[in-house]
Amino acid sequence: MSIVTPVLALDIGGTKIALAVVAPDGRVLTETVVATRDSPDPEAVWAPIGEAIVDLGLEPGRKWDVGIGSAGPIDTRAGEVSPVNIAAWRGFAVVERVRAAVAGVTGVDPQVVLAGDGHCIALGEHWLGAGRDVASMIGIVISTGVGGGAILDDRLVTGATGNAVHLGHTSVNAWGERCVCGGHGCVESYARGPAMVERARARGWSGRDGIELTEAARRGDPIARETIDHGMRAAAAGIAATATQLDIDVVVVGGGLSKAGEVVFEPLRRHLGDFATLGHVVDLDLRVAELSNAGLLGAASLALSLSGRGVLRAG
Repeated sequence: MSIVTPVLALDIGGTKIALAVVAPDGRVLTETVVATRDSPDPEAVWAPIGEAIVDLGLEPGRKWDVGIGSAGPIDTRAGEVSPVNIAAWRGFAVVERVRAAVAGVTGVDPQVVLAGDGHCIALGEHWLGAGRDVASMIGIVISTGVGGGAILDDRLVTGATGNAVHLGHTSVNAWGERCVCGGHGCVESYARGPAMVERARARGWSGRDGIELTEAARRGDPIARETIDHGMRAAAAGIAATATQLDIDVVVVGGGLSKAGEVVFEPLRRHLGDFATLGHVVDLDLRVAELSNAGLLGAASLALSLSGRGVLRAG
């Protein structure tokens, strides 16, 4: 296979699915984005993805390498996904469906690899973003949910089923409220955008969403500032626990809330001091994510690694 041969990458989320043909240097050659259908029928959710694969114009007659990043939970052993935010997909065989769709266009069965969306975001930032100068890093996304992934010595930390470093569902309050995952006091229950908006509204704030909340905090609104401080304390506890366990000192933070700047990062850094206290994590290097499409590029990095062309080490 030629070193300039591109790969196919898919980034599957609760609101949209991005598909792209990506060159080995990270250039996106062709991209399409479809909305994630809100339907109880798993086939209705799949249909626009299958159609988009056909429309990408994949080169026939050759074996494509394909990387899929998906919201989770996932099961890499079975090639299945059960995203919390795609209710119709429970044990959905996304690897086999993508394999069949690509083979239907090209006439050749592709190699397909699956990872969680948090893992792919970490991979993208490690390859071409804020973590490109280090061998080990944690990536965290704070948006409508909280996700994470880690690269350790240029190896993706996946776990037995592909769900390692699920930072959003790390408990930071054993007596906390019940999370949608069934646990108690998870990071996501406090730090995700909608949870902070809900908390602020309960305290009398009248805004609509996370963007308005960060804008209000930037103007000095006390409820907005306290709410973000509360959420970022939970995020800091989760980050510190993960960094302490993995012995990694670089953390890249992305997602919608990260774009708010210091109104989010100042309390996050401040609270890290209360939790990252052991010597090997006391000076955590907290970085802002650089890529707008890290998940898609991370999926491409997975695909490139199938043939030894990626930046990840084997094993």
